[in-house]
Amino acid sequence: MSKKIKIGAVSYLNTKPLLYGLEHSDLINEIDIVLDYPALLAKNLQEGTIDVALLPVAAIPSIPGGHIVSDYGIAADGNVVSVAIFSQVPMEEIKTVYLDYQSRTSVRLAQLLLEQYWNKKVEYKPATENFIEYINGTNAGVIIGDRALKQLHNFEYVYDLSAAWNAFTGLDFVFAAWVANKPLPADFIARFNAANAEGLKHIDVVIAENPFPYYDLATYYTDNIKFQLDDQKKKGLAKFLELIR
Repeated sequence: MSKKIKIGAVSYLNTKPLLYGLEHSDLINEIDIVLDYPALLAKNLQEGTIDVALLPVAAIPSIPGGHIVSDYGIAADGNVVSVAIFSQVPMEEIKTVYLDYQSRTSVRLAQLLLEQYWNKKVEYKPATENFIEYINGTNAGVIIGDRALKQLHNFEYVYDLSAAWNAFTGLDFVFAAWVANKPLPADFIARFNAANAEGLKHIDVVIAENPFPYYDLATYYTDNIKFQLDDQKKKGLAKFLELIR
């Protein structure tokens, strides 16, 4: 393949096992890996500056020709730990929620759950770079990714959005999936899938390469995050896309 396929992903800890597989596979000479935060990956895929992205699922309908190309992604069947509403007061006292600008899916999930599961009317505020400083009193905030893992012990109340989704619907939740904006060769997709699977066999190496004192990564990678998009995950994904349509 003469032209390299551009692959976009986030640089959060949750993607490291999948990226490890790609970086150590025979695909490495055929791909360019571009790292950015989730909301920007959607923009890049829309504009066609990348070919495949580990995309926040709320953005899939906005991608012309967007379709899932892999059996792997970022999902959970209970506590995901790294996507939550953080607050110093219980849910019933929250009045304002800062929405993390880094991910459309987490924000849409938070809004959906606040309105339909917790039956809350709150004021939403766009989060600025240092919005975590403003989470106090009746102000709560959606924090995602590595920043969320670092904040777990700094707040009185942490409402895990994946666990809340599970309680609300009885379904698993998919946060991100590998999405392409154009048809790709079947041989490439098969090897891409195999590389993802291979990465998951090297979790111990990934943990050793990414020291993280805030949360146990073995727990994160094996109990919290589910990387394989099985039928249960796909049912949850279909339900979420239906509810936010």
